[in-house]
Amino acid sequence: MSAALAIIQKCNSFLWGGPLLLLLMGTHLFFSFYLHFPQGKTWKAVRMSFKGKDDDQNNLSVFATLSTTLAATLGTGNIVGVSTAVALGGPGAVFWCWITGVLGMATSYAECYLSVRYRSRDKAGTHVGGPMYVFRNGLHMPLLGSFYAVLTLLAALFVGCTTQSNSMAETGKSSFHLAPSLTGFLAAILAGLVIVGGIRSIGKVCVRLVPVLAILFTGSCLLLLFLNRTCLFPAVALILKDAFTGKAIGSGLSTGSLMNVLRYGIARGLFTNEAGIGTSSITAAASSEENPSRQAYVSMTAVFWDTVVMCLLSGLVIVTNILKRPQSVIHASQGTLTDAAFSSLPFFGNGFLSVCLIAFALTTLIGWSYLGESAVTYLTGGRGLFLYKVAYIVMIYIGAILPLQTVWECTDLINACMVIPNVLALFLLRREIQIT
Repeated sequence: MSAALAIIQKCNSFLWGGPLLLLLMGTHLFFSFYLHFPQGKTWKAVRMSFKGKDDDQNNLSVFATLSTTLAATLGTGNIVGVSTAVALGGPGAVFWCWITGVLGMATSYAECYLSVRYRSRDKAGTHVGGPMYVFRNGLHMPLLGSFYAVLTLLAALFVGCTTQSNSMAETGKSSFHLAPSLTGFLAAILAGLVIVGGIRSIGKVCVRLVPVLAILFTGSCLLLLFLNRTCLFPAVALILKDAFTGKAIGSGLSTGSLMNVLRYGIARGLFTNEAGIGTSSITAAASSEENPSRQAYVSMTAVFWDTVVMCLLSGLVIVTNILKRPQSVIHASQGTLTDAAFSSLPFFGNGFLSVCLIAFALTTLIGWSYLGESAVTYLTGGRGLFLYKVAYIVMIYIGAILPLQTVWECTDLINACMVIPNVLALFLLRREIQIT
């Protein structure tokens, strides 16, 4: 395992050390200008997300689509991911994570527009789409679509599962003294009960859970920022300075490398909102909305809520806590800086964050299961869905007992492999994307 991990680390160091950073930021910038900055219509898009019919028995309403997308993206990336970004890259990583979200909204619009534009229907009349269908129906490259579908399946089984169940296990062990195997077993059972019901079951659960969890977590971050208000402006200044200098902040939380600031900020931003990977467009295609532009606007807001709002709040909470209570992070690990910050909450504290993390991770497990299901549908026409669901549930358990470092390194590598074909499709079909 150590030899394989070393190889993966070398691949990630190369890919995320420059090539993919330039590709992603270049793509985000290009589509921001090419589409005349759709980010400027964010509030219009937010209003759209609450409209639309919910009488389609086979497909999701626009709000259910957004909730399911957020279920697959909101999770450990907002809590553990931001923590590891600050620990490994420094406070400046918060800025690049945020920039990735702001500019990534345009890329998300482009992905979701094409996904709805070139989606298909399965035998039951349910919409199915995503980059693989864009390759097949838009570019007439079914083999490249199959390649992306295989990557999506691997991502579902080895990223969507493992990162979430691993974080749940770590949290359950540190906060509630639960054995990782027990946490993994319980998570597999709870997620499995929803997964077997299909996309409508997944949508119903996400609509009920995701908004509540997002409001509770956001409210807690705002409360912590109020308690740390004397350090808020110094924290913002430090984040902006470190974003362009890579200056270390001490306590072993940064290597002082500007490239690390860029790598971990952008990589974790990509991981949490998935703009550029293309997976969020799979859920967008499941919508009952027939207008590609309207659905693209709604799906674009997932990046806004996930990264522009929640990751920024998480990062500010971490950095203000480091400045106000430096002793609280002396013995903190890469993934526990958020935990150290939440320990100062006047109520529940770490226990509240632990519950939030576990609940977020559970909804992400449920949301990601549909992405893998869509890949299987593309590859087999729907055959083998039962075996996939069984494998997914088993991987939830396995992910709970894997080392955290292995999980995150594999995550970065698989994300990198998915970015390249997805971005290729976006550029080849850019003239098909319309903005209204």
